[in-house]
Amino acid sequence: MALYEHIFLARQDLSQAQVDALAAAATEIVEANEGKVTKTETWGLKGLAYKIERNRKAHFVMLNIEGPGAVVAELERQTRINEDVIRYMTIRVEEHEDGPSVMMRKNERDRKRRSDREERD
Repeated sequence: MALYEHIFLARQDLSQAQVDALAAAATEIVEANEGKVTKTETWGLKGLAYKIERNRKAHFVMLNIEGPGAVVAELERQTRINEDVIRYMTIRVEEHEDGPSVMMRKNERDRKRRSDREERD
């Protein structure tokens, strides 16, 4: 089985529940095509480097997928149709990261720095 990372950006005006529903729908698509989602991470609402379809921010979601190439083809087809998704990218990887991704570790590090700074003040 091939390993993939699928990241999509959802519109900024969606609620967190709607973003979670998009991730659940992507998981269902993968499982219906004999694949498996090993990890789902929601990175939250982040600013974009430039406007995409009049959006300055987007909800970022990453899925670690295990399965054949047909799974990715179907997932990308369904994602392309969905109007709530403004960008997506799927890459093949040699192995999935254990534990939280780099983006999640960055959030934890930033929170720690803020709390350290507040303690000094």
